[in-house]
Amino acid sequence: MSTQMPIDSMGNSIPALRLKKGDAHTLSVTGTSNINASAFSADTRIISLYATSDIFIKFGDNSVTASSSDHFFPAGIYYDIAIGGDNAPHYAHIAAIAASNDGTLYISEKE
Repeated sequence: MSTQMPIDSMGNSIPALRLKKGDAHTLSVTGTSNINASAFSADTRIISLYATSDIFIKFGDNSVTASSSDHFFPAGIYYDIAIGGDNAPHYAHIAAIAASNDGTLYISEKE
């Protein structure tokens, strides 16, 4: 399989992507669902998430709403997530709601 990622000495791809210039998002997370104000770029396939408090997240369009029955995302974890590509639908927004304490969700688009 071909890849555009760097290759190590054994021929294995190294999962390294650049942060996209100007495509960092900060989302206040409270007891009410909130979404990123600016949509993710149409060509973004990977985003990185970091939350300062435990949250629930859901991906979708500009009307997406998160609830406590959505995916749990713990505080203090830096994690990469695919938001499109390989014939999967592209998600333009993420919604988040606090699991208990208010916090901040940091989102970085990668290329």
